Amino acid sequence: MTSQIKTFLLLVLLSALIIFLGAAVGGRTGMLFGLILALAMNIGSYWFSDKIVLSMYNAREVGQYDAPALYAMVSELAGRANIPMPRVCIIPEEAPNAFATGRDPAHGVVAVTEGLLRILPAGELKGVLAHEIGHIVNRDILVQTVAGVLASVIMYVSRFALFFGGSDEDRPNPVMAILMMILAPIAAMLIQMAISRSREYLADDNGARLSQNPLSLANALEKISNASQQIPMQTGSETTAHMFIINPFTASRMLALFSTHPPIEERIQRLRAMVR
Repeated sequence: MTSQIKTFLLLVLLSALIIFLGAAVGGRTGMLFGLILALAMNIGSYWFSDKIVLSMYNAREVGQYDAPALYAMVSELAGRANIPMPRVCIIPEEAPNAFATGRDPAHGVVAVTEGLLRILPAGELKGVLAHEIGHIVNRDILVQTVAGVLASVIMYVSRFALFFGGSDEDRPNPVMAILMMILAPIAAMLIQMAISRSREYLADDNGARLSQNPLSLANALEKISNASQQIPMQTGSETTAHMFIINPFTASRMLALFSTHPPIEERIQRLRAMVR
């Protein structure tokens, strides 16, 4: 099953979970409440998530005269991917990492930390930038934002929809409501993380193709992973961990089901297999 199909099925499952949770916890009224809340939060996240996350990490935008080598690489890769030139930002952090954001390719942003620029040679940096351009091409920022918002809605509905119960004939079974309040958020979290892992594999594939050197991206991932365990991220929040090329907040050996990223060893192995 391809990463795109898997993502679609997981999003459908996440949306269905919201409707089922709303109906189980609050009857027809609870279901309607969940749908309205999901729609409102999705619209807000779609339009403002890039501004929020860039502000969270104190990212500053740079132009071709501020960081000519970095800007030229992004411009070259964007041309290969046939998308508009993304904005380029630098994050004042020693932890080496990068992420992409923006609601669509016309509003794309590629952000890298100062630490990443220091530890990677040009070829490996291009591999990382190609990975992030791949996220923009695939609209992964939108997909992951929607998944995150849907998961949050499930959490909210599980806590509050009982206060919006329907009439007596459609009032939910109390036992079912309690079970859903406990299990639904866990299921939503697992689905959201599965979506995030699927998009990372897809961005790795696109990054290898755009940079024309899978080995450079593999070597960059290895260096970033090793350095991230030594140099923690000082700003930001774990709620944005899924955006980075490697999770900057959690050790890489955590349980696979509860990780926003695929195991780094598997990602490196897949990229090196492309060379062979």
